[in-house]
Amino acid sequence: MHARKFVEEHPDLIRQALAARYHEFDLDSLLEQLTARKAIRAELEALQTERNTGSKQVGELFKAGKRDEGQELRVRLGELGKKVAELEGTVKEAEAAIDDALMSLPNLLADDVPMGKDDADNTLVKTVGEPRSFDFDVVDHHDLGVTLGILDFERGAKITGARFTVLRGVGARLNRALVQWMLDVAVEQHGYTEVLPPFIVNTDSLLGTGQLPKFGDDLFRLQNPDHYWLAPTAEVPVTNLHRDEILGAADLPLKYCAYTPCFRAEAGSYGRDVRGLIRQHQFEKVELVQIVPEDASEAAHEELTGHAEAIIEGLELPYRRVTLCSGDLSFSAWKCYDLEVWLPGQNAYREISSCSNFKDFQARRASIRYRPGAGAKPNFAHTLNGSGLAIGRTLLAILETYQQADGSVVVPEVLRPYMRGIEVIEPA
Repeated sequence: MHARKFVEEHPDLIRQALAARYHEFDLDSLLEQLTARKAIRAELEALQTERNTGSKQVGELFKAGKRDEGQELRVRLGELGKKVAELEGTVKEAEAAIDDALMSLPNLLADDVPMGKDDADNTLVKTVGEPRSFDFDVVDHHDLGVTLGILDFERGAKITGARFTVLRGVGARLNRALVQWMLDVAVEQHGYTEVLPPFIVNTDSLLGTGQLPKFGDDLFRLQNPDHYWLAPTAEVPVTNLHRDEILGAADLPLKYCAYTPCFRAEAGSYGRDVRGLIRQHQFEKVELVQIVPEDASEAAHEELTGHAEAIIEGLELPYRRVTLCSGDLSFSAWKCYDLEVWLPGQNAYREISSCSNFKDFQARRASIRYRPGAGAKPNFAHTLNGSGLAIGRTLLAILETYQQADGSVVVPEVLRPYMRGIEVIEPA
């Protein structure tokens, strides 16, 4: 969320960002609202000053024995009070409308974000590892999982519907092993504090991180009470741990990791990636979240992205890092790296983690501030997050990358201590 003053003073910068993002927004209307609000507030303040001055005069007139004049002024002040109350209501309505508009205005862009319309315009930063060469026909994870007896798509659909899956036996254990290993790496090697937040969040939390109001159709909302939602990602509850707080300089940086299931309706995405685990309505992630001082977020962005990369490298999966272009960047992100893992079954790189720097955009929405020093004015913190990693997509990358000619799948070495000695998943 942008400050009102910033929008008023930098409309051209806002217009440039909107154009680069291909984002439709009526900035002229917002600017007109801001100008009108100023005029109303000026009128209100003048009337309030007049009322306060008159109130003192009433007492002085009565004290001087000028009761008729005092009573006449008191009547005028009563009418003035009605006008003040009306203008206060008008100002409140105007400010609410402005805040609603600001909530729909996306973040600015980093100077080095490439210009482009969609993922075809993202720029490659680096490629790590070589895709494996196979001397047999590669099988995709969907068919592998069914043959191995570890992925049950039919029963998942029966229980709930399309894009829900049951993991069975060794598949469920492998899923759990991934979660435990990722959390252990984040805590023990990278210095994150593990939290287990609620999986249901309220409307204020989603407003704070920017999923609302723009992406309401992509979320699952509870009916009773209707201000509760299923969390689309741990970013939401974890970032909101410090909503409406003023932190001390010594508190920062804050580094959290969290495992959560994630729930996304993803309205309008039907027809894309519907086979297997690529795009599910319910999936799991280990999320990395950092809250840092305003001058530290760019370095923290590189650090956090490196932490997510370490997970992929530990699993010995080929991947690449790309910088998202302006048109592919999320609503709240100032800059974002996507980490894309190689999937032999699709003969393509696919996103397994998005690591974003939001600058102070989310912190303004959620009122997350810190005091740089004793007695100093609080500043807005900067927030960052990234998947470390998406569990389902990591599992499918393992199945496809580590598959063998006989239909079995080798378990990556780093996961074997979590698998109770299981080194190979055999066909059912």
